[in-house]
Amino acid sequence: METPIKQTAGIDCGMQELVVSFGILTGDGTFICKLTKVFANTAKGFQQLLQWINEVSSKETAVLYAMEATGVYYEKLAYYLVANDCHVSIVLPNKINAFAKTCTSKKQDDQQASKVLCEFGCVKHVDEWQPPHPLFAALKQLTREKHQLQQELVIIKNQLHAEQTKAITASASIKRMKARCRLIEKQIAEVEKEIIDTLNDDAAIKEKINKICTIPGVGLSTAVTVIAETNGFNLIRNARQLVSYAGLDVVQKQSGISVKGRAHISKKGNPHLRHCLHLPSFVAVKYNLPMQQLHHRIC
Repeated sequence: METPIKQTAGIDCGMQELVVSFGILTGDGTFICKLTKVFANTAKGFQQLLQWINEVSSKETAVLYAMEATGVYYEKLAYYLVANDCHVSIVLPNKINAFAKTCTSKKQDDQQASKVLCEFGCVKHVDEWQPPHPLFAALKQLTREKHQLQQELVIIKNQLHAEQTKAITASASIKRMKARCRLIEKQIAEVEKEIIDTLNDDAAIKEKINKICTIPGVGLSTAVTVIAETNGFNLIRNARQLVSYAGLDVVQKQSGISVKGRAHISKKGNPHLRHCLHLPSFVAVKYNLPMQQLHHRIC
C-alpha cells in the first residue's frame, strides 16, 4: 500500500452537488487519484463527505480540502469544514486554470475539475484558508452594495437625461425615474450610515481606518473597501502579492525583435479593489508629494 505524504480532497462545488476526488502523494512524488464521489451541497451532504473521507484516508496524515474560489456555492462547505477543524484551501481560478493546462486529460467536466483540484492540492504548496473576520465580511457586503447602488443611480440618471432631452418627452416616465433616483440616493445614505455604525463597533479597527484616511487622496470609502476586500490584509505577505491580487501588476508580452507588446495591467484580480483605487490615485498624484514623484518617475 502507498505511503501518503499528502492527502487531498479536491471539491468542485455546484449549486446542488459536490463532486469530490480523493488523492494522495506518495513518498516518491507520484500523485494518485484514488476515488471520486458526489454529495449533495447540503448540511447532510457535508456530514456524509466528512464520514467518507475519514473512511478512505490514512489517519497518519492530515487531509487538505481544496476548493476553487468561484461563485458562492463553496462558502457554506468551507465554513463547515473549518468549524470541524479541517484544513481548507481556497484556490484562485486563474491558478487552477493554468495548472489544468499542464494535466494530461483534456476533458472538461465537474469530475475532471475535482481531480485537478485534488492534484493541485497534493503537488503544490497552498495557503490554509481561514474565515474572514465578521466585521470585515459585513463591511465587504456593505461596500459592494453601495457600489452597486451607485452604478444603478448613474444608469438611471443617464436615462433621465436622455428622456428630458428628447423632442417628445414622457412626463410620467420622467416622474418615475426621478422617484427611483430619490429611492437609490436614500438607500446609499442608509448604507453609508450602516458602514459607520459597523466601524463604531470595533474601536481598534476604526482607529486604524482613521489613520489611513490621513493619507492625501484616501477617503473613508476607499479605506474601508481596501480593508474589507483584503480581510484586513490577512494572508497578504508583501506589496507585490497585494498588487497582483488587485490585478494592478504590469504585464508585457515580448519575444525577440518581432513581438513587443505594450505594457498594461493584468486586471486578473479583485475588480472592487481596482475600482475603489482608480479615482483616489488621481487625487494622490496631485496632492501627495511622494506619489506625485513616483508617478513622474514611472511616466
